[in-house]
Amino acid sequence: QVQLVESGGGLVQAGGSLRLSCVASGTIFSINAMGWYRQAPGKQRELVALIASGGSTNYADSVKGRFTIARDTAKNTVYLQMNTLKPEDTAVYYCNAGLRSAYGPNYDYWGQGTQVTVSS
Repeated sequence: QVQLVESGGGLVQAGGSLRLSCVASGTIFSINAMGWYRQAPGKQRELVALIASGGSTNYADSVKGRFTIARDTAKNTVYLQMNTLKPEDTAVYYCNAGLRSAYGPNYDYWGQGTQVTVSS
């Protein structure tokens, strides 16, 4: 019964900012890693940012210096602060988590996605 729920998407003008949140709920033993992916219409899903269990982060080249990923492990929550948004950032953003749960030591979960639209 683990669920990931994203929030914070919306419509913004180029140069604006948004903060996405993802809350994991259910029977979670521990969090191994959490990240954000995005998928634009007609394109494959791509990694945007990842934060590992040790705190190390990884970003797509296209968002480095503009996006910041952070997490609050105690609250089972991951955030994506998106600054200086560009039209090419328009996509559905998905939260992803590798969790230790009753289903396994590193079961992969996905949220339902939240739409981010950046107008020029």
